[in-house]
Amino acid sequence: MTKAEIIAEISSKTGIEKVDVQETVEAFFKVVKSSMVGGENVYVRGFGSFVVKKRAKKTARNISKNTAIIIPEHFVPSFKPAKTFVEKVRTGNKTAKAVK
Repeated sequence: MTKAEIIAEISSKTGIEKVDVQETVEAFFKVVKSSMVGGENVYVRGFGSFVVKKRAKKTARNISKNTAIIIPEHFVPSFKPAKTFVEKVRTGNKTAKAVK
C-alpha cells in the first residue's frame, strides 16, 4: 500500500477532503522525522515505536580491494511494532491465507 492509497482510504472512511488528509499525514511524518533527527524516540501506543538505534564503531572489509575500513559509530532509524499489532498481523494473515 502506498502513501497515496493510505490517504485515499482515510479520506473515504472519514469523509475528510484528500488534501486535508494529505497535509495531516505529511505533518505526521515531518514531526516523526524531525524528532528522530533530534535523537528523540516516537511512541504510538498500540501501533509501535520509531526509535533511534546506535550502531557501534566496527571494522569491515572491502573484499574487492582486500582492505580493512573502519565504520564509525552512527545512528539509524528503526521501527518496533507493538505486541498487540504483531499479534493482529499474525492472526490476520492466518485467516487471509485460509480464505485463499
